Amino acid sequence: MKTTKGRRSPAGGRRRCSSLPYSVQQRLVGLPLVPLQMKCEHCTRKECSKKSKTDDQENVSVDVPSPAQENEEKGEFHKLADAKIFLSDCLACDSCVTVEEGVQLSQQSAKDFFHVLNLNKRCDTSKHKVLVVSVCPQSLPYFAAKFNLSVTDASRRLCGFLKSLGVHYVFDTTIAADFSILESQKEFVRRYHQHSEEQRELPMLTSACPGWVRYAERVLGRPIIPYLCTAKSPQQVMGSLVKDYFARQQSLAPEKIFHIVVAPCYDKKLEALREGLSPTLNGARGTDCVLTSGEIAQIMEQSDLSVKDIAVDTLFGDVKEMAVRRHDGVSSDGHLAHVFRHAAKELFGEHVEEITYRALRNKDFHEVTLEKNGEVLLRFAAAYGFRNIQNMIMKLKKGKFPYHFVEVLACPRGCLNGRGQAQTEDGHTDRALLQQMEGIYSGIPVWPPESSTHVQELYQEWLEVTEGQQPLPPWQAGPLVCVSHSPFLLLDLRLSFGGLTSEERH
Repeated sequence: MKTTKGRRSPAGGRRRCSSLPYSVQQRLVGLPLVPLQMKCEHCTRKECSKKSKTDDQENVSVDVPSPAQENEEKGEFHKLADAKIFLSDCLACDSCVTVEEGVQLSQQSAKDFFHVLNLNKRCDTSKHKVLVVSVCPQSLPYFAAKFNLSVTDASRRLCGFLKSLGVHYVFDTTIAADFSILESQKEFVRRYHQHSEEQRELPMLTSACPGWVRYAERVLGRPIIPYLCTAKSPQQVMGSLVKDYFARQQSLAPEKIFHIVVAPCYDKKLEALREGLSPTLNGARGTDCVLTSGEIAQIMEQSDLSVKDIAVDTLFGDVKEMAVRRHDGVSSDGHLAHVFRHAAKELFGEHVEEITYRALRNKDFHEVTLEKNGEVLLRFAAAYGFRNIQNMIMKLKKGKFPYHFVEVLACPRGCLNGRGQAQTEDGHTDRALLQQMEGIYSGIPVWPPESSTHVQELYQEWLEVTEGQQPLPPWQAGPLVCVSHSPFLLLDLRLSFGGLTSEERH
């Protein structure tokens, strides 16, 4: 798969955000710093720390090395690790990425993955690690379209390829989204009951999209942060499942597992960093490396390995293969639909089968309402893309935002349109591919998170929680909920059912 080349955006010559801070990129490729002003096309700051590049520099690709690899001899997988990061790839605004994070992001690459694969081929078993790959459900339609396969066959082909490289286990992250949605449902109901003019708990804004959360924390700050849902994202929950639950099953220390997530967007790389080093995981991160769907496809295209289709693994020993499934969302993890149904039933005793989405300002802003006897009981919305996000924030600050809940995603048209899988060579959205992926995704069977018996078992066996149990005190760490969203600090994590109190969030 070919990578993106640098280009100018149509707005006043401003270019797209780079996938690493400019100073870090220049240092890695040995280019001098050029202290000129440049803004991200989505930036709302009056002053911006981004620096512009000359046209020649803009098209320079960065072959990012991991510090541990710089003096490493080339292993047998080295030839497959040639995926480039171009200066025009969008991740987050440079003003939102610290130098330290930039250095850490340089390790979020295929070379870090292959470094571990090569170590596992050597005799020193003390350095061997168990390689686990978790695949986001929004990535599977990309592989199905790319290789002209059904989504089930694409899942097996991807699993077979990864195992031919030396990966030990391949999981689907849908079960992690189950947890994220279920915790979001509980938090919304609690917020709804506590909401008042004096203590404003609503609207609740989803926090599963790392691009949106980064923007809220680093740019919008305290006026918006209290409205963010405190439940961990599917990627963060999956990190806890792999490094805690699965590690216990296999009698492994968390640091002996190297966990890779395959995701549709580059922002997931930042999310892996923001998890921090968890004390419950012996100081390890839940996710060690994130590779986009496009990066994996490029590795597959460059490989000459013989691949046999293999069923994806499960976290449960009594199940050999689980059917590919998704949640009820157009191209997202489905927080809006599932929280809406749960709230309608819990708050008003209404059973909702079909959800009708009504497009308002544009195709990326939809409204869903629950009405009874002419009265609107619930008003939910989906806001995708920065144009709709900025309109939402403006109305929210003015107190003219009528919604109880908003599913917020940074990418227009949702997660399937992530920059890690739905772009043409010149950096534009591949509309034909996106339309094909949307058709494939809509054909995947929908399973509500409440129907998963394995999730209920995990609540009892892994989390040791029984129905009606009260939240743990805030000093006890756990795998599902973020203590707070802070503009400058990594999130602390703890277990809490029903979310956090207003005082804890502030």
